[in-house]
Amino acid sequence: MSPLHIVLVILAGLGAGTINSIVGSGSLLTFPLLLAIGYSPVVANASNTLGVVPGAVLGAYGYREELRGQWPLVGRLAVGSVLGGATGATLFLVLAPSVFKAAVPVLIGLACVLIVIQPLIARRADRHSTEGPTPAGSLTTGSTATASLTIGSLTPGLFIAIFLVGIYGGYFGGGQGIMLIAVLGLFLRASLQEVNGAKNVLAATANAVAAIAFTIAGHVAWEPALLIAAGSAVGGILGARYGRRLSPLVLRCAVVVVGVVTIVRLS
Repeated sequence: MSPLHIVLVILAGLGAGTINSIVGSGSLLTFPLLLAIGYSPVVANASNTLGVVPGAVLGAYGYREELRGQWPLVGRLAVGSVLGGATGATLFLVLAPSVFKAAVPVLIGLACVLIVIQPLIARRADRHSTEGPTPAGSLTTGSTATASLTIGSLTPGLFIAIFLVGIYGGYFGGGQGIMLIAVLGLFLRASLQEVNGAKNVLAATANAVAAIAFTIAGHVAWEPALLIAAGSAVGGILGARYGRRLSPLVLRCAVVVVGVVTIVRLS
């Protein structure tokens, strides 16, 4: 990689980490850049999946206050993310590379649509916090809020939905965070910030499982993966701390533009 490429990959990783901790879809910055540099779609996806993990983990840590008291439910949902991420990674590894290359424009297009409608998803999730009295730091699926979640809070529908999103995230992570916001907002009565904190944990879990599988399979290019990891780690911290002050419209527009350019390039 040239010095210019190194700088661009680090900056893209920084942007991806920031965006992932706030909204999701940050991979639509790093993945297209790896393609533009010359990596194949398979290697770019595997390397990017590994690279964004540190940012996802640190982004989740940055939302630890929103997650306080939520671990009984989030931990059980993480099981669904693990299973889904492992399934998606397996599909990525066993299917022919041509299948992934053909699917990428469709998956990126889906992610772009999700980015455009993300404000509606966010309002749907945030509206739950005003539908009734909910103790601070409490997620609940029932009509009665509790300060401490129990196994009863985990419905089969929610677990299955998280599992399915995990499959998507394990196969191709772009837009996974927005899907998680949609699912959690649909099933849980919680504030958007609480939903976002849970989303960060679940996305990090699915990505980490897939990254382990891709590393074992030997599809990871370590130089770009480590550069993205360095940038995304800083971005995850910045996103959790300051990212909420950024204009969501600007972020969405930038990511959609990158996604559309990538679709055109791959078509």
